[in-house]
Amino acid sequence: MTSGADLAADTAVHADPVVPGRYHLVLPSHWDYVLPSGGVVLTCALRAAQAALGDPLLRLASTTAMFATPIHAGRLVADVHVVRRGGAAAQVRVTVRDAENQNEGEDNAGVEVLSTWCRDRRGPDVRGAAVPVVAALADARPVDDGAGSNPHARFAFYQQLETRIADGEPFWRADWTAGPARYARWMRYRAPQRDANGFDRLALPPLIDTMPTALHRAIGPGGYRFFAPSLDLTVHAVDDTAREWLLVAVRLTRARMGWASAECEVWDDEGRFVAFGTQAMFIHGVAGEPPVIDASRR
Repeated sequence: MTSGADLAADTAVHADPVVPGRYHLVLPSHWDYVLPSGGVVLTCALRAAQAALGDPLLRLASTTAMFATPIHAGRLVADVHVVRRGGAAAQVRVTVRDAENQNEGEDNAGVEVLSTWCRDRRGPDVRGAAVPVVAALADARPVDDGAGSNPHARFAFYQQLETRIADGEPFWRADWTAGPARYARWMRYRAPQRDANGFDRLALPPLIDTMPTALHRAIGPGGYRFFAPSLDLTVHAVDDTAREWLLVAVRLTRARMGWASAECEVWDDEGRFVAFGTQAMFIHGVAGEPPVIDASRR
């Protein structure tokens, strides 16, 4: 496997020697689309929360990020506030900002993150979701096709992953057709992301923050082009896995009036439900007329 950037190293934090609850890091451009992936910025915030808690038995259960102003690659500052710390769970708030501008005003509001960290407890074990009906890993389509418009080659973020299409078409090419508002890809970090429990839960947000592909597929080929930066991103860590390949299956629920909402399931290649996510997106059109489409019955 070709080596890639190490997410754990690139999002590592160190404590400020003077300001309690403040952490510093330097985020390289390895994880950029145009700007750093919102999911990677969320991972940065979670690293700071994890460091502040300092208890390996408190593990990420859920988190929500609100993206107020853009974050750039380079020096970042994370300010951590432990909202509550009990015997079974802790809630933590983190604000991540560009270090070059430490004003608290609107021009550098940064990213606000809330997270819940839980200890394993005795309770019911109920399976409610079924594995999506998509191509198995062995049958999935590689994305490397040499096309200049291929986002997996254009953006630094995707160069850190191995990716195969499980459900959908290569929407960056001219010879494809519109489909349902779903898209699924198998993904694996080129530099494995592991902790004492297997796959590192803090490496889930970057994979989940890939939901606009479902909107691309629903709209189909044509003259309309858009970007879809995150307004918010929510992640629930559901189960642990020792596997490296993860199925990231996304579904657009609605796009309307310049906004869109989507959801995501993450499964491993042994049929284990690993994580769930939701996202609200800002649709920024860059070319063409916004279409009116009903993909609900495809």
